[in-house]
Amino acid sequence: MKLGDMYGVQLREQQDYHTANVILPVPLHKSKEMQRGYNQVNLFCEGISHSMEIPWLKNILIRTKSTETQTHKSRFERWENVGSVFQIANPAALEGKHVLLCDDVITTGSTLEACARAILNIAGTSVSIATIACAVK
Repeated sequence: MKLGDMYGVQLREQQDYHTANVILPVPLHKSKEMQRGYNQVNLFCEGISHSMEIPWLKNILIRTKSTETQTHKSRFERWENVGSVFQIANPAALEGKHVLLCDDVITTGSTLEACARAILNIAGTSVSIATIACAVK
């Protein structure tokens, strides 16, 4: 949560993020979250939400299918793995909103792109992204 809080202070100072009105974490599948006991991205989002003073909605973006780890997949394989596994549980809650989509690590961007596509299917939405780290190959 502390990292998210510090990150949120930095985002608040960036003009492109001033209009964000809701934060969504990239979700884990329910089975994976139960196995781990938590979703680390939720802790990140909680901190950002606190410092930016905007709501964090952890149950709107849903992963509908458990997928294999993406660790050793190519860019195309990553996209195939997550291309259609995200849905919005309550589209009305996001209509007309600027969504701050958060994840822990961006590698190829396939997961974030799949999430953003689901969000952008809702009327009047826009998406900005915040991640903790960027993997370099």
